[in-house]
Amino acid sequence: MPPSSFLLTNGIALSIALAIVGLVVALILIRKIVGADAGNEKMHAIASAIQQGAKAYLNRQIFAVSLIAVLIFAAVWYLRDGITAAGFVVGAVCSLAAGYIGMMIAVRANVRTAQAASVSSHAALKVAFNGGAVTGLLVVALGLLSVGVFYLIVKGMTHGTEHAAKHAIDSLVGLALGSSLISVFARLGGGIYTKAADVGADLVGKNEQNLNEDDPRNPATIADNVGDNVGDCAGMAADVFETYAVSLIGGVLVGHLTVGTDAAVIYPFVLCGLAIIASLIGIGWVNFVKQEATASLVCGVAVSGIVSSALFWWATSSIFGASLKIGALEVPSVNIFYCAAVGLIMTLLVVWITNYYTSTHHKPVRMIAKASETGHATNVIAGISIGNQATLLPVLAIAASIWCCFDLAGLYGIAIAVVSMLSLSGIIISLDAFGPITDNAGGIAVMSGLPESVRKITDELDAVGNTMKAVTKGYAIASAGLAAMVLFGSYVEDLQAFVGHKVYFDLMNHKVVIGMFVGGLLPFLFTSFCMSAVGSAAGAVVLEVRRQITAKPGILNGTDLPDYAQCVSIVTSAALKQMIVPALLPLVFVIGMSYAGMEALGGVLIGTIVTGLFVGISMTSAGGAWDNAKKYIEEGNHGGKGSFAHQSAVTGDTVGDPYKDTAGPAVNPMIKVVNILAILIIPIVFKAAVK
Repeated sequence: MPPSSFLLTNGIALSIALAIVGLVVALILIRKIVGADAGNEKMHAIASAIQQGAKAYLNRQIFAVSLIAVLIFAAVWYLRDGITAAGFVVGAVCSLAAGYIGMMIAVRANVRTAQAASVSSHAALKVAFNGGAVTGLLVVALGLLSVGVFYLIVKGMTHGTEHAAKHAIDSLVGLALGSSLISVFARLGGGIYTKAADVGADLVGKNEQNLNEDDPRNPATIADNVGDNVGDCAGMAADVFETYAVSLIGGVLVGHLTVGTDAAVIYPFVLCGLAIIASLIGIGWVNFVKQEATASLVCGVAVSGIVSSALFWWATSSIFGASLKIGALEVPSVNIFYCAAVGLIMTLLVVWITNYYTSTHHKPVRMIAKASETGHATNVIAGISIGNQATLLPVLAIAASIWCCFDLAGLYGIAIAVVSMLSLSGIIISLDAFGPITDNAGGIAVMSGLPESVRKITDELDAVGNTMKAVTKGYAIASAGLAAMVLFGSYVEDLQAFVGHKVYFDLMNHKVVIGMFVGGLLPFLFTSFCMSAVGSAAGAVVLEVRRQITAKPGILNGTDLPDYAQCVSIVTSAALKQMIVPALLPLVFVIGMSYAGMEALGGVLIGTIVTGLFVGISMTSAGGAWDNAKKYIEEGNHGGKGSFAHQSAVTGDTVGDPYKDTAGPAVNPMIKVVNILAILIIPIVFKAAVK
């Protein structure tokens, strides 16, 4: 079958049009959420405090990050060119916008979810999910729009020159760096904020004062609820926006370097555009088909995957016809479709695997809960064990995907699998943002004294949301592992194209091995800074909560009001101050090791990818399992709330909090920053190697 001239001519324009459709649907959902019933005056007051705290933190974070971004922008402009620097700004602004707007809707959806729970469980599910869908659609729509429009503008500016397409693709590396760097700051700052508040609130509230989750007498309660939004909404949105944009750019770059045809460059754009249609159908499924909460959300993802596969089949045959040439090989176009199918299958596999290790319905979480009966130490030991074990299946799945796709279509096949996997981000991020919305809804229900029947529904949705958050973190890290492989391949291909000869990364070369050791060290050093930041900030919250309870004993019997604003101020300052050093570590390592040579820098990339993948999966899985083990006990198992097992589980949960919401997820954008920066500096530091 010959290729279709329509998609070859209009593929990128079509994808941009579909991204605009995604934005329009997001605006419709925003209007629908804002127009929903926001409950009584007390509920509105609590929600308003959460909104103000979240907005104040993000405004301060944007100001702090902007100062650093200006310096990097100037460096990119000076060392590369103005167009690449402009791409850096576009990536940074869109990454911030996706997280900021999504979070501002989430903090309005939370109170409306609590109110909808007084009507029915499905009504509350719809409000919470639609609030999450706004973030999901913003991520994919802004990601696709920014990359597509910037590519077309730069290509149009250089139209008629010999290397117009190559120049346009090279400029996208700046956009990738901007989105990745902002993602690291958003993930770190939001993660430190949310877990410092959460751990501080739990250590005093639950362990010392025997207060329930979200008890209004706990001075750190509002800070805890704010943290859910700045970490799991804004932070996760920036994280997956970066992975989505970087994967799309990686697919375009590899297509240009290894295949060298317009079809290979257009195809990744078309996949992302068509997947928006599939995500919209999945969102419609959750809204209009009444099912139990977990089944509804999982079916929404499955429906999106099935629709995507059908659309991808059509797009593959339309763009490539019967076959394409990759190097000297003639590859059947069906092989490219199989690679896209591998990406969709990987998405479903990662969802299933992460759900197994973090859901209360399966053995790993129940094993941790059982271990809690014998003490705090045995709970922690069991959690670390499960986290390490949870690396097995995802890594085997990633390895199998790489092997399969490379055999089918080389590095381009792996790139297409990554693009396909990330193309479902619209529906996947809807699940993630659903988590903090339902968590906040439960807190508002408790603090405003809503009936037990309402709290029962919000608690059930919160438990589902907790699993969904763990699932999406697993998805983000697994996709990062695949994407990093593509970026390393891009580094090698771009490096060889620049220096004009083959570059070999031989394990007998001492520079490669040294680079691998240094790169392997980076994720451990990076996560140690993250954990330390949460620990010190949480300690400050603990001291403040104790101070307030001692100074105002009436707080515990309801005659005095806690000073919520002071705890919010403490974690805001701590998060902004302590995110700087770990966020800049990747830049220091890459630039420093680049002077050891291109082989050493390649070793750094491989070392960072391998250890970062294991550290990220282990930490997020262990943290999610610890959290749900506590929830499983609170459901009445192993003695229920207040029991010795529950106290042990709370300890495990507080250890797991920075694992799953700060250090583990932040490894994902950190890996990408290392790889993208390496690609960006090739023409700057390796000029002497050009032949």
